Amino acid sequence: MKSVLEVKNLGVSYKGRGRVLKNITFSIKKGEILGLVGESGCGKSTLSKAILSFIPIEEGEIIHGTKRPQMVFQDPFSSLNPSKTIGWILEEPLRVSKVPKEERKRRVVEMIEKVGLGKEHLKRYPKELSGGQRQRVSIAISLIQGAEFIIADEPVSALDVTVQKQIMELMLTLQEENQLSYLFISHDLNVIYQMCDRVIVMKDGEIVEEGEVEELFANPKHDYTKVLLDSIME
Repeated sequence: MKSVLEVKNLGVSYKGRGRVLKNITFSIKKGEILGLVGESGCGKSTLSKAILSFIPIEEGEIIHGTKRPQMVFQDPFSSLNPSKTIGWILEEPLRVSKVPKEERKRRVVEMIEKVGLGKEHLKRYPKELSGGQRQRVSIAISLIQGAEFIIADEPVSALDVTVQKQIMELMLTLQEENQLSYLFISHDLNVIYQMCDRVIVMKDGEIVEEGEVEELFANPKHDYTKVLLDSIME
């Protein structure tokens, strides 16, 4: 199966901080959900920014096997234009792509319903939606642009447990229906276990362990992974 992403021997430095990513190597297959876990400051967000070309890389290479990945953030409120309706926001990438007006309207309605919202939400503004509804809109924005690969950065950590479960189920349903690939970033190992096929564990800018979720959770090899898993058993 082809890869949607290959990262080879990646190195990234920040001025004043030195090397923050060191020799990062992994790949993501089409239709796969790869979890990325590690403590705050380990380099998870830096890695996602490098993949999205938001920051320059010093060493190695990043090979995209599909179009540019889309991003789903922890709380998309800051990325949603507060002065525009949800309908306008969803239509915007289609306007840029010169999609005819009637086709835009049809696709927007289809997409908002696909993520579990209704036509009435298209007339609302971001501030009028709950956190879970905004996350559904964020997912819809990614899909309406034809994303095959999505980077989800702590997409459920700001939500209460019930809404977390709903968003996770939605993401899994969409992944299956559309053969999406996710890089799913989370500090919550319970979420990683429920969502992911494989997982990579990062510490101090390096990958210290990688494996199938079931195997890694049952038989962690690295001491840091063992510490992380022990913390959810307490």
